[in-house]
Amino acid sequence: METALQKLNSLWAASEYRKALKLVAGWPRLGEHKDTIQRGWSAVSNPNIYRELGKDPDILYAAAPAAVATRYELSTTPERD
Repeated sequence: METALQKLNSLWAASEYRKALKLVAGWPRLGEHKDTIQRGWSAVSNPNIYRELGKDPDILYAAAPAAVATRYELSTTPERD
């Protein structure tokens, strides 16, 4: 059986950054990266809400994979997916 961390590594290796972000956003121990990761996933899943608030969901999302890579020491940080 694959652990959640193994699944994250598999998704990351396959360049499935949105799926990786979705997986990680619900994890309890995100440390200092929690807000960036959760806000990034929320911006992907609810972009219109952020637009109504005057925020660009693409910018919020763009910061999230970098935070995931830093938090879980993943080898590369994606530019975009």
